[in-house]
Amino acid sequence: MDLGGAYYNPKDQVRALEQLREKLPSLDAPEPTSGKRDRPRRARQLGSDQVEQLIADYRSGATVYELGDRFGIERRTVSSILHRHGVPMRRSGLSSEQVDNAIHLYNLGWSLARVGDHLGVNHTTVLNKLRERGIPTRDTHGRPRVEAGGAR
Repeated sequence: MDLGGAYYNPKDQVRALEQLREKLPSLDAPEPTSGKRDRPRRARQLGSDQVEQLIADYRSGATVYELGDRFGIERRTVSSILHRHGVPMRRSGLSSEQVDNAIHLYNLGWSLARVGDHLGVNHTTVLNKLRERGIPTRDTHGRPRVEAGGAR
């Protein structure tokens, strides 16, 4: 039985496996303990002046995404702060013309994230609007996306 022809040399493979095995810790060795464990990160706390500025900026037209970037917090944290202070939320979404523009840009090859950044909304907002209009979407490699339960 010929396992690999004239070029088959199990000695090199065995030697490589032995070298790898030597790098593994002994099964008898205790598990190493690190002196410093990663602690769960706490959300960045804004001071009262920053909260007031955040609310004023939102009322002046800044989006929760812009404010999140500006203050170094998640957009959900921005929304929570605004909600906690009784600030009415704007539900901008996308107008019909913006959805048309999103479809055009997406069909040109733009990613959902790029279209969302261009229009000032999250990529999932763009995705949902494309789906509502029946626009087929692509996966991260540019191939047509297979819907759940569908076949290629």
